Amino acid sequence: MTKKNSEALKVICQNKKARHEYELGDRYEAGLALTGTEVKSLRLGKANLTDAYVRIINGEAYLVNAHISPYPWAYFDNHDPLRRRKLLLNRQELKRLYGRVQEQGQSLIPLRLYFKNGLAKAELALAKGKKTHDKRHALKEADAKREMARVLRERHK
Repeated sequence: MTKKNSEALKVICQNKKARHEYELGDRYEAGLALTGTEVKSLRLGKANLTDAYVRIINGEAYLVNAHISPYPWAYFDNHDPLRRRKLLLNRQELKRLYGRVQEQGQSLIPLRLYFKNGLAKAELALAKGKKTHDKRHALKEADAKREMARVLRERHK
């Protein structure tokens, strides 16, 4: 069995709002340092990335404002749903990301959480915020593509 076949991805949640709010650039994969109850909640699919972002503090990356619901069957020692979670990146990636975020005014946004070979991972993207007129333009383009696809489907029937 090749390595590509053995890499099973199980997507937990996606940040659909990010594609609308930001122009996405380079993407990175980071591991997550989690507690036991957080992992169990993620396996149940109880996570939300809508308002989440990444902050680099003292040379370490943290996932901020990501909501992972408390594990319902935890008797004691359940986690705080909105706590900061450490992201596991190598030093060169952290330096590169820190420079891009500080100098170029970009944001680091989580796009999705998933399990890869049993380990919790986050897909991050460097992003620039869109202006209101850019969002309207993107919506018009999406509508035009949908309309063209509909016409082509009807034509081929």
